[in-house]
Amino acid sequence: MSTTSLEPPDTTGPSGESKPADSPIEIYRHSSAHLLAAAVTELYPDAQCGIGPPTDDGFFYDFLVSRPFTPEDIAAIEKKMAHIVKQNRPIEKKLIPKAEALALFAGKGQTLKCQLIEEKAGDQVQCYTMGGFVDFCLGPHLPSTSQIKAFKLKPSPSQSYWKGREGNPEMQRIYGYAFFTKDELDQHLHRLEEAKRRDHRKLGRELDLFSMADETGAGLILWHPKGGFIRKQIEDYWRDRHLEGGYDLVYSPHIAKLDLWKTSGHTEYYRANMYSPIEIENVPYQLKPMNCPFHLTIYNSKLRSYRDLPLRFAELGTVYRFERSGVLHGLMRVRGFTQDDAHLFCRPDQLDAEIVRVLDFVTSILAAFGFTEYETYLSTKPDNAAGTDEQWEVATAALKRALETRGIAYQVDPGEGVFYGPKIDIKIKDSLDRAWQCSTIQVDFNNPNRFQLEYIGEDGKAHQPIMLHRALLGSLERFFGVLIEHYAGAFPLWLAPVQATVIPVTERHHEYAASVAQALRAEKVRAHVDDRNEKLGYKIREAQLQKVPYMLVVGDKEVEAQNVSVRHRQAGDLGSMDTSALAAKISRLSAERATLEEAVRTPGGVS
Repeated sequence: MSTTSLEPPDTTGPSGESKPADSPIEIYRHSSAHLLAAAVTELYPDAQCGIGPPTDDGFFYDFLVSRPFTPEDIAAIEKKMAHIVKQNRPIEKKLIPKAEALALFAGKGQTLKCQLIEEKAGDQVQCYTMGGFVDFCLGPHLPSTSQIKAFKLKPSPSQSYWKGREGNPEMQRIYGYAFFTKDELDQHLHRLEEAKRRDHRKLGRELDLFSMADETGAGLILWHPKGGFIRKQIEDYWRDRHLEGGYDLVYSPHIAKLDLWKTSGHTEYYRANMYSPIEIENVPYQLKPMNCPFHLTIYNSKLRSYRDLPLRFAELGTVYRFERSGVLHGLMRVRGFTQDDAHLFCRPDQLDAEIVRVLDFVTSILAAFGFTEYETYLSTKPDNAAGTDEQWEVATAALKRALETRGIAYQVDPGEGVFYGPKIDIKIKDSLDRAWQCSTIQVDFNNPNRFQLEYIGEDGKAHQPIMLHRALLGSLERFFGVLIEHYAGAFPLWLAPVQATVIPVTERHHEYAASVAQALRAEKVRAHVDDRNEKLGYKIREAQLQKVPYMLVVGDKEVEAQNVSVRHRQAGDLGSMDTSALAAKISRLSAERATLEEAVRTPGGVS
């Protein structure tokens, strides 16, 4: 899990972009940010402008103001933006001598812009005008405001710090969305509403899956019984697949002597994400941020032969990493989480085959959870890399060959490898077409050298193995969050904590409802009887809200026929069915780990 600093990257663009906007959509969105700034400064002349770059779906601009913006202010600003668009104001580039530019912005009370000019500008300052509004900016921009066709501001601003540094003035950040057409904007806004409906934090509360508490601390997850059951299902499947795939399961402690992390290089390269050492009997210990040093130590516990390789150690290992409170986000960004970790040790001649094998394992495991579309990245050598150029070239070439062997399209992500080696990152696409970082495969020559790993080769001499770091799901917490949002809480049948709720119509049907639930449980179906003194419609609605796959209503007619009336959470009323046949059906679909959609479409009596 990567970290996000509050300190922004060192950008060259005075309006905050890391490089001049050059794609049509970047230019469009950057111009929309200037449109926002023009509207704000005309409505609120005392507002100071900070930075205003394009984003992946729009733009934002930071302002220093005497009071926070209200939703009513935002509505007025959006209306003013639309007015400026209708005015068809030209957007013009101007080169102004530095002293003149400083005087211009100082005269407008824009002292923050003066700071940026002092820091970033040469003798000539490039500015863009939009009527009376002027901004220090690299551009480029659209020729006029009339070309900005579709935008929408978020109704509430957020807070930021000037230059992204705590202690600097607090800014009001206004976000906006911008697209070439209104249809594109409307589609995006619909996706955002759908994402809000699927928010794992909201559904986590409603479905009683997990929580976080002030008493335990920020970024630490409490798994409730239903969430805990789903986690067990995921873990059981994970362990079974790893044992079938030739992995050995290992376990490691939550702390170790600090010296272990010095050997691994984490104190040198990863200190900012590690908690302070713990003193135990005058010896410093460290909460583990990674599992790998323990697996390296297990490898070193005995002499290895070339015949032993490859060795594959897998662990669901809980780690602890320091994340600033400002970047914590539900299950997606936490301080304590469980990695589905594995470390493979192989000979150089086995490297290509092992990477291909892991790629196949990744796609197979993810498909079982309903993820079949990905974005794949090959991340190369960073500035703080350990090891030789030759080792990096060998490792990067091996990853590239594996991707090409399997015909997997990928993008190169320059300089984004980890300090010990290059990596493949696989981002899964969810039902809203959002990409989530989960799976990774990393080649490491560095740690085998640091830990002096060896195996005895066929020649009788000592050789150093190559190590692969590998995660399939990433962390269980993040993956669970992605699952919740992907399925909107309506988990596939095999993961659902309750697969069927038996609903008696009245109290006289309780005994029969209990016998139906018993028959289901005999087929290993997770069944619950809702025998509360509530109306039938209320109980059906409750089961629907809890995303229970099957609702089995039993009344006089069902008792007489010795069957059940079946409702499905998506397909609705499916009619009557024999209890035994239904139990066998649900049991089979669950054992096959069918996705919800497959279950609904299954022919033959009931979906």
